[in-house]
Amino acid sequence: MRASELEFRRRGWFFFALFLLTFGSYALQPVNSAEWLLRVMGRAAPSLSVPTWGGAGRCIFAVGALLIGLGAWLRTWGTAYLHNEVVRDKALHADRLVADGPYRFVRNPLYLGNILLAIGLAPMASPLGAAVLVGGMVFLVLRLIGREEAALLEKQGEAYREYFAQVPRLWPALRPRVPRGLTEPRWGQAWAAEIWMWILAVAVAVFAITLEASLFDDIVWSGLAVYFLLRAWMVRRVRPRSAG
Repeated sequence: MRASELEFRRRGWFFFALFLLTFGSYALQPVNSAEWLLRVMGRAAPSLSVPTWGGAGRCIFAVGALLIGLGAWLRTWGTAYLHNEVVRDKALHADRLVADGPYRFVRNPLYLGNILLAIGLAPMASPLGAAVLVGGMVFLVLRLIGREEAALLEKQGEAYREYFAQVPRLWPALRPRVPRGLTEPRWGQAWAAEIWMWILAVAVAVFAITLEASLFDDIVWSGLAVYFLLRAWMVRRVRPRSAG
């Protein structure tokens, strides 16, 4: 399973389309997964109201917020070592092998973060949307990993084969599988690059406490504006200066 060059270069748009499909599914199934699950479990009445499912629902959304936060940390940690200009670039970088930071425990911490995001956000989607989000995310991630690993194997040869054999693909090892390297992490740009996932974690956590959908929406949309402003600032910083 390997992504095409188009899929890799436009991967951001594929992820965006996945989220559109996920939350667009409310048009077909206007109930979120947490509500549906509680109905199936008999913890909520068919004529659902917040007081009948608040406590159990809060627990589900709190777990979701924790998973998104864990995914955000993995992506931030990974971006600090891989560097944002590589993470966001449309081109595939296989000229160097990063085996430091989280890459000592798992080969694809960034994509593992994506999967944790999908699972953590699933309760906010309809049951159909949750299936689309989690299934679609795993499918896209595996295809992208297939392309990246093939390129690394071609460019890095035996060094990557050795790393490949020692470090698991998506299920992290409990202990580092390779020695610490010399890569210097860039924490500032990593936090700025992954701010969107942290905002999503906060939005779901706030929803778990308040059960106010409008407050969740306000945080998400405000956070999206902050993310695009930070991203534009980072693009200007890494853009090569013109001569003269």
